[in-house]
Formats: sequence, C-alpha cells, structure tokens
Amino acid sequence: MSLGLADIRTSFLGYFETQEHKALASSPLVPLNDPTLLFTNAGMVPFKNFFTGQEAAPHQRVVTSQKCVRAGGKHNDLDNVGYTARHHTFFEMLGNFSFGDYFKEDAIHYAWQFLTKELQISQEKLLVTVYAEDEEAKTLWKKIAGLSDDRIIPIATSDNFWSMGDTGPCGPCSEIFYDHGPDIAGGPPGSPDEDGDRFIEIWNLVFMQFEQHADGSRTDLPEPSIDTGMGLERIGALLQGKHDNYDTDLMQYLIAASEDFSNQPADGVHKVSHRVIADHLRSAAFLIADGVLPSNEGRGYVLRRIMRRAMRHAQLLGTKEPLMWKLLPALKNQMAVAYPELERAGALITETLKHEEERFRETLTRGLKLLDDALEDLNGKVLPGNIAFKLYDTYGFPLDLTQDALRERGLRVDEQGFETAMEKQRAEARASWSGSGEMATETVWFDVRDNVGMSEFVGYQGTEAEAKISAILIDGEPAERASAGQEASIIVNQTPFYAESGGQAGDKGTLKSENAAMMSVANTLKKLGDMHVHIGEVQSGELAVGDIVHLAIDDSRRSKIRSNHSATHLLHEALRRVLGDHVTQKGSLVEENYLRFDFSHPKAMTDAELRQVEDIVNAVILSNHEVSTRLMTPDEAIEAGALALFGEKYGDEVRVLAMGKDVGKDVSPNGDADGDTSHRGGHYSVELCGGTHVNRLGDIGLFAVTQEMAVASGVRRIEAMTGHAARHYLKEQEEVLGDIAGVLKAGQKDLPTRIAGLLDDKKRLERELAEAKKALALGGGQSSGADTPDDIIDVNGTKFLGKIVQGLPSKELRSLVDGGKQQIGSGVVVFIGIDDGKVGIAVGVTQDLTETFDAVSLVRIGAEKLGGKGGGGRPDMAQAGGSDIENAPAALDAIKASL
Repeated sequence: MSLGLADIRTSFLGYFETQEHKALASSPLVPLNDPTLLFTNAGMVPFKNFFTGQEAAPHQRVVTSQKCVRAGGKHNDLDNVGYTARHHTFFEMLGNFSFGDYFKEDAIHYAWQFLTKELQISQEKLLVTVYAEDEEAKTLWKKIAGLSDDRIIPIATSDNFWSMGDTGPCGPCSEIFYDHGPDIAGGPPGSPDEDGDRFIEIWNLVFMQFEQHADGSRTDLPEPSIDTGMGLERIGALLQGKHDNYDTDLMQYLIAASEDFSNQPADGVHKVSHRVIADHLRSAAFLIADGVLPSNEGRGYVLRRIMRRAMRHAQLLGTKEPLMWKLLPALKNQMAVAYPELERAGALITETLKHEEERFRETLTRGLKLLDDALEDLNGKVLPGNIAFKLYDTYGFPLDLTQDALRERGLRVDEQGFETAMEKQRAEARASWSGSGEMATETVWFDVRDNVGMSEFVGYQGTEAEAKISAILIDGEPAERASAGQEASIIVNQTPFYAESGGQAGDKGTLKSENAAMMSVANTLKKLGDMHVHIGEVQSGELAVGDIVHLAIDDSRRSKIRSNHSATHLLHEALRRVLGDHVTQKGSLVEENYLRFDFSHPKAMTDAELRQVEDIVNAVILSNHEVSTRLMTPDEAIEAGALALFGEKYGDEVRVLAMGKDVGKDVSPNGDADGDTSHRGGHYSVELCGGTHVNRLGDIGLFAVTQEMAVASGVRRIEAMTGHAARHYLKEQEEVLGDIAGVLKAGQKDLPTRIAGLLDDKKRLERELAEAKKALALGGGQSSGADTPDDIIDVNGTKFLGKIVQGLPSKELRSLVDGGKQQIGSGVVVFIGIDDGKVGIAVGVTQDLTETFDAVSLVRIGAEKLGGKGGGGRPDMAQAGGSDIENAPAALDAIKASL
C-alpha cells in the first residue's frame, strides 16, 4: 500500500479518533516541562507530567503527530544525518496514549488493527519483541495477532524496558518489526546480525506499569498507562516500498527543490549535500517557528549549528546566493496544512534563514581556506585542536562543522586540544575583568558561571517552565540549600523569568520544587550577561542544588509590563514625528503600573503636542498589527532603519522589533504621513530591543499620558499608562470633572469658562479684601498725613507706627508701610503680618531719617525675635520673615527699644 506521508499522518490520527482518542496538535519543540531536554525528542515528552501524576490529564485517551528534534545533548543524530538511511534531526512521531484508561490488551489490539487493516501491511511480514519477563504481553500477542512463538522474541536487556529516570514510572516495551525479506542483509532483533536492514523497527509500545523506587524495588502503578511511538518517516518508507527515508515523497519533494535551485543533481558526490539540506531545512524552519533564534548559547546555538551545516552543503553544491530560504515554499507546500505555524511564522523563517546564510557566507570561504592551508601541512590524520578552535572562535565554525568537513577526507579533530583552547579563552576572559573596578564584587559570579554555565531564557515562548537548580547563594556566598525564611539568590538552567534590563523591570513569581518547597521570587536580575538570578524568600520547605523546580511568572504582571514596553516604542516614534528627529531616548522605566520615558527636547511640550502624540500612539494600537521579531547584527539593523540607543552596548546579534504600519495623514504632524518609511520596511517603529512585547499592538488596549516634566537641562520626561490602568486613570479624571461640574452646576464643556470667571472673581475679591485690611490697619481708611492715627507714638523724639495685622500675607506689607510713611510724615513704620501659620515683617524709614536709621538693620532686629535670619532691602524699606508668631509683640518692642 503506497501512501504519502501526509496521508499516513491523517490516517493515523483519524483511526484513533474513531477509537475515542482526542487528537491534539503537536506541542512546541521547546519542552518547557522538562529541564533535562534541549528539544522535544519523543512523542511522550509533552505528557511527562501526566505520567508522573504531577498534573491531571484533561483527556484519558490522546493521539498526536509530534514534531521532534534530535540534535545536541544526549539525543544527537546531527553527525549521521545525510550519510545514513534513517537518521534525521527533525522527524514526526505518531503516538497514541492512555492515561490510566486502557492498557496492554487494547494497545496491542489498536496497533495490530491499524497496521494490518488500515495500512494493509501483510501479517506475515510482522514480528514483535517483548521484555523477557513480560509473559502477559507474549500471551496477548498470540491471542490478538495469532503470532507463533518464533515471531515473538523475548529481549532481556534495557532496550525493552523503558524508564523515565532512576525513579518514577517505568515498564516493559513491545516493539513491532517489519521483515523486508531474505534479499536484504541482517538478522532478527536480539541476533548477532540485528544491525542489518532486513528487520526494521516501526512501532514501540511502552506499557507503563511500575513505580521504580530509590531502593531498587518496584511497585504496581495504581493507574497503568500506555505510551506508543511510530516514526512517520520510517512507516512512510515501508509503505512506499523504500529502504531509505530520504526516498519518501516528502523528502524527495524537498530534495527536488534543492536540485532545482542549485542546478545540481541529487546523486553521486552531491547526494549527501541534498539530503542534509532537506533534513536541516525542516528542523531549522520548525525551530524558528517555535521561537528559537540562532545565537551563541543554548538552543539557539544548536539551531545555528544545524543551519550552518546545511549552508556549508549549499556552498558545496556551488550555489552563489543563499539557498535555504528559497526552499521554504516547498516545505510549506508539504507540511503547512498539518503545521500552520509554518505559514504564521513564514516571514520570520525566511528572513532568519536568508540573513544567517548571507552572514555565514562572508566567513565560510575564509574559514575553509584556513582549513585547507592547515591540511596541507598536516602530518597524520588528526587536525590540531587549536586550529579547530580558531575556526570556531574567528569564523563561527561549530566543532561538528569542522568534523563534518574532515569526515569527507577521512580525517578527525583533536577534541581534547579543542577543549584546552576553549578553556584558555575562558580564563583570559575572566582575567580581563581585573582592574575594571567590578572584579571584587563579580568574582563569586564568575565562580558560579564557571560551574553552572548560562541560564537559557525561554520567556519569549511561555510563562512557565521546568528547570534544574544550578546554584544557590545566600548573603552573596554559594550554598547547597536554602530553607524557609531565608533570602536566597537562585540560578537555574532555563527560566521564563525576564531579568531586569533595558529599562524593563525583572519578573516576579514563584519557584516550586517537587517536594513542595516554594520560593516567592521578588525580582530577577542578570549577572555576567547571561545568568538569570532569581531573588526572593523561601516561603516553605527546603530548596537544594539539583532540585527540579517549576517556575511560574506573575503572568498578569508580565502582561501589563509587555503592554507598557511596547508602548514606549510607539511613544518614541510619535515624539520624533511630532517634535522632530532630534528626539532620542535618554532613559526609560517599564513597570507594571506605568511607563516612564526620558527624551531629548529643549522645552516643555504644549498641550496640543501631547494630544497629538497620544493620538498617533492610539491610532497605531488600533491598527492591531502583529509585532514581528528579527535577528540581525547591530550594523544591519541600523542600516534597516532600526533605532539604537547611543552608548548602549550591543552584542554580535540583536533582536529587532518591528511594530505597525504607517498611521496615515490624519494623525501625523503637518498633514504628513511621515514621508518615506521604506528604510524601515514600511513599519511604523523599528528598534533594537531584547525585552518582552505584545504579540499584536491591539493587546496594549489604550495609551494615556499622565504627566510631562523636566528632569535635566534639555531632557524631558513623559509618564504614561496603558490598558486597564490607563482606562482607570481616565475614568478617575472624568469622575473629578463630574464632581466639579456638579459643584458648579454646569456642564463639563462649560467648565473652562465658568472656572475662568470664578478665578477672576476670586482675584477681584482678594484685591478688595486686601485693600480693606490695609485700610483697617492704617486707621480705618485714613491715607494722608493730615490726620494721624492713634497708634503713632513718640519714641525718643521719633514718630513710630507699629502694628500687628492678622490675616495679611507678607506680600501686602510693603504697600502698608508705604501708606504708613505717608501718614506719619517723618518717622519709622513697622508692620508685622500673620497669615496661614507664617509671619512676615516690613520696616520703613522716611527719607529724611535714613541718615539716622537704617531699615535693613531695624528689620533684622525684629526678624531675630521672630526666629528668622537676615532680611534685606534698602535703607528706607526692608523685609524679613520668621516662624515664631507668638513673638510678634516682642519684635515690635525690640525695634522701639533700638530707636
């Protein structure tokens, strides 16, 4: 029966759906539920927590076609890909699962029925293995399939007994093999010739039956389960009459596309290259679609190795231009129906493949020349490790790429020499910190980094993850464990927690171990560039180095931070459009409840400018365009129109965030739609940023400026809110306006006019009141020297007018003194005003007496009694203030005594 791989996938899922299984979409290739794995490498990985009982399965019967990658770490098939018939970096695993529902009998029945009835594989061609101690499985195979003893092969090794680890769920396996016939070399499983190609394993049934304990004993699981796996590529080759997975319809379609674009046949010397390209295209495209981008650490480094290996083989085909990205349409044609993420992330995959190959081609030729020169002088079959390291360090050649190139020539690398050169570089990097002023405080972190390595950030893909505790620090010193009540800094191998950087606040959340210990994470910081440090207090239990923990960020808080961070990008561009290109970012803070953005501008913004900025930002938000992420070198990003922060340090590669399209003339300054945006690919905003952001601009919801102010010479600051916080802020403003309108008994639109009128009335009444108070202070309205008030006394032959006035602010005292001088004609006038808990004093000396008395000296005598200091003015008029209101009479007496 000849079926295409897509047909087999559909048939498998459909068959088990008729058997009451829930068909689930493939989980991502980044397994956030297992810290021991780089990638999802088997169909059961997404369901690990269901088997262990950590989580309750939402469905008891499940069927999937799971994307898998084996490249890097324990499960690494990279070196063999292209050279063998069945090795892949990417493959699909068909699997049916039972979580405490059916067990061995039904699992065997479903497998036999699907293979012999649905796929019509001849029963005579099939044989099985069972674990040697599993008599139950042997009996069931006889009963269900009618197999004779010679076609049920007992295997006593661990190959037929599966376990999740040293402890936990485990159980016997039963593998189904296909016999290609005596014309193919090889013997049955368990025989000395089992590595031949005659008998090929096509399906493995795992009977999860026992609980393995630390003391070596096993007990029956209360709810035994089923985990099966059948490689789609293998069963496809069988049904299509092929002995080689690369001869199946899907792989041949991709190889044909590679032939067309390279103009090289897929046979002879080019056979391996076309196979490598076809395989690596799948793994690279799906990894990028699941959020992995090429980098020099962790998963991103494995992706880069895969991509560069394929790109070297494209170069071996003689292609002059990047090839990989041109093959993506062929891949989507074959697989996008089953995996729509290929369409959704198509632009990102295309750009990443093209950019990486363009960049790699620049160094590939020089690197290969160095390798060729080294081989000319090579004595023997081993390339020195220091040369392999130079290829890695200078030209970006992963070690396995060099090994692959040497393999074709029958040579190998001195791996120990490579590691020695690598260690020497680490030591030199550490030594370069000495004298920087930071060495004393960073030494402990270097020690930790050397021991545990980097932390991989997986927070772009999700908000929860399983991880392994790599290190614990208490009071800045390494520790093996942290107990309840202790403040601790914890480093794990992978984390969804964003570490404080780029103005974005670090994530908060929880860290829980399998033994119920829990830490509340109050902040996340970054050390030495790539170590995420989770800081908080252990709330319960005890956490230890090596513990497997579940990390969960405060998702609601992260969501608000994402909105605020994306809004700062939109705000930055809006300010440039409204105020001009001189606007550059001078700092930012992205918190949960608000955002703060500092920018260069010489003067305060007008209300009209602020309103225009708000309009632009909200128009872009309403467009609801998707936010796209690309990976570029800093120079390439800036050339493409991305804004970079002056003085900021960037690595070899940066994440480039592109947001929105041009918002149009209706909200742009001067009726201009921002002119030519082609340098930014037509995007509204393009910036270098490693922070977390919304998926679509509409997720921000709403943007509202709450304050604009100065923070330094030539630097302004805007504070703003987004989403629900902005809505609540605007609602509060509306309620305040409503309250004011109610008090004034006016409509909100009439409030400016009404308030302006009230302020005018207030100023008029204040003037009238001040005049009345002055009139009373000067003796009931007398304003000329013709009549003198009773308060004027003679002090040693000098007329003296001194009064204490309640409710009169200091600013009114000068005019009172002037009026008193007119009334007294010749003499000294003193007024002390008390208002709102403050006291002021003013002294006047008529012009004819300024040679005898100095107003400044007199006011200082009074101010000293009032608890004030100094005072100033002219010989004829001086003022001062104080705080001791009760000493006002004493101040008058002191001035009189000095005359």
